Amino acid sequence: MVVMSSPTAAPPGAGRHLGLALTVIASAQLMVVLDGTITNIALPSLKEDLDISASGLAWVVNSYVLAFGGLLLLGGRIGDLFGRRRIFRIGIALFTLASLLGGFATSQELLIAARVLQGVGAAVAAPTALSLIATTFPEGAPRNKAMGVYAGMSGIGATVGLLLGGVLTEYLDWRWVFFVNVPIGLAVLLGTKVLAESERVRGRLDVPGAVTGTAGLVSLVYAITRGGEHGWTNSSTLALFGVAAVLLAAFVLLQSKVAAPMMPLRLLADRNRAGSYVTMLFIGAGMFAMFYFLSLYMQQVLGFNALETGLAYIPFSLGMGMATSTGSKLVARFAPRTLTIPGLALAAAGMLWFGTMTPDSSYWAHLMPAMVITSIGLGTAFLPMTLGAVSGVGHQDAGIASALLNTAQQIGGAIGLAVLATVSTTMADDKLPNADGAYYQALATKDTSLLERAASALTDGYTAALVGSAALMIAGIAVVGLAVNAKRPQPATADQPAPVHMG
Repeated sequence: MVVMSSPTAAPPGAGRHLGLALTVIASAQLMVVLDGTITNIALPSLKEDLDISASGLAWVVNSYVLAFGGLLLLGGRIGDLFGRRRIFRIGIALFTLASLLGGFATSQELLIAARVLQGVGAAVAAPTALSLIATTFPEGAPRNKAMGVYAGMSGIGATVGLLLGGVLTEYLDWRWVFFVNVPIGLAVLLGTKVLAESERVRGRLDVPGAVTGTAGLVSLVYAITRGGEHGWTNSSTLALFGVAAVLLAAFVLLQSKVAAPMMPLRLLADRNRAGSYVTMLFIGAGMFAMFYFLSLYMQQVLGFNALETGLAYIPFSLGMGMATSTGSKLVARFAPRTLTIPGLALAAAGMLWFGTMTPDSSYWAHLMPAMVITSIGLGTAFLPMTLGAVSGVGHQDAGIASALLNTAQQIGGAIGLAVLATVSTTMADDKLPNADGAYYQALATKDTSLLERAASALTDGYTAALVGSAALMIAGIAVVGLAVNAKRPQPATADQPAPVHMG
């Protein structure tokens, strides 16, 4: 890992302050990540209460992803230039305010606007949270532990969102999936006092780079989500992909020519760092899709309610937590690929096990064991790739390097879900035309024969998508094998103490 500034001695009480700092950063990351899924289980209640259209319902989810994924690079660079703790506070405050507005929303338009604002806050807070770890925690065991907790929050946040969404919707009201962020956000803001402000990077914001990069990413995420909803050959979808390609090409060209680029291309010159970003893209693609299709299977085929679906993910959260906790110790002893390749192989095996589900599969005998295997595999792979993404990065680039990692996960998640949703629908409709519509028709008419056929067709679609998730894990293994060749970390010597920044 990189030394972010000149070595200093640890101040008195640093251990206690580091613990508080880790709690603050981990809570912020958990809040930001879980908001990508916490609304999913509340969608039926939300639709009924606000009378939201089907397309509007999709935008309740997609608007957050669009703003979050599209603005991450900009958020990371702003933190580098204007101070990471300051920008982190602004991001958390914006996210908290947007959550409050979302909870009080009285129309589809107000709710979607609040979700966009949440995404903006998350795009500012998430990259600065990771870069604050790199500038706050000493190199070695303390930083590895902090990175392990951060990776764990990134991994289990989606499952915690599903669980919390189920509990809040079942026992309170859908509005509480937004209100719950308010006390957490306020507590995080109070806790930022223990974080040191980072040294500002000299320079100005690369405005042309910010405009082309942000607009290009927003166009790309929008094209992906639109392609999943309206088809990949839809004229508007193709036009958006074209716009994204032109803007992103212009962005890369600008970054190679300006003196102070928003995203220095030197970040991608290191094969291990570039390999970590691409691998995290595949992990995000496979994992987000897995949560989506597994949740649909449990609710539509097995008949779980919102609360039962959330509770069903507890083994996944526990597996991720154990794996990342153990991984924080193993990363100091083994080369990144030594942990990542077996981890992704285990995750792929678990997803292939999901791919063998039938309409009457048992949760305890089939789903739960596959969840445990998959979660341990993902938890093992997450940490070395997270470390690899920010390893060797200078102080001036910590924020943008962190933003690239988050961008890879978000773009990967959008791509994986959109593409595999197409695969799932095609497979299901091949067995029973308009299988999803037939399922709801059978429920309404109490046609048990049609319901069985629809459940069988939907299961075929979901399992095909889950096998596709396994294929994405295998693609990640190939990237690690070809690109990531970093050696086992060397222990710090006595004349190379790690820095501590506490302020």
